[in-house]
Amino acid sequence: MLDPGCLTWRFSRSSGPGGQHVNTSASKAELRCDLDVAGLPGTLHTRLVEALGTSLVRVTASAERSQLANRRAALERLADLIDDAAQIPPERRATRPSRSARQRRLNTKAHRAQLKRSRHWRPDAE
Repeated sequence: MLDPGCLTWRFSRSSGPGGQHVNTSASKAELRCDLDVAGLPGTLHTRLVEALGTSLVRVTASAERSQLANRRAALERLADLIDDAAQIPPERRATRPSRSARQRRLNTKAHRAQLKRSRHWRPDAE
């Protein structure tokens, strides 16, 4: 679906625990995707840019020890991100509360007001 030319990889050392392996190997994978060059249809491109806020998407993965596993994880994250952003939200239909729901709300309000009025101290009530 995406043009491979829009993907740019960058590798660096991971942060956090891991000892000598983390300090010596570039296993952290950073994947950048330029949506302007991705070759997506116009409406999908517009929806993605609106949902993601930019035409340059950046995803990183550094949880695994191997660079290959982190590359796979970054590709999966990018695919999930694009799939989520490409979803068309359902059309919202306006609704109104029913007559009985409005009446219940007003009855509850009146009951609450009466309860609060009954708690009020009045000097002539003694």
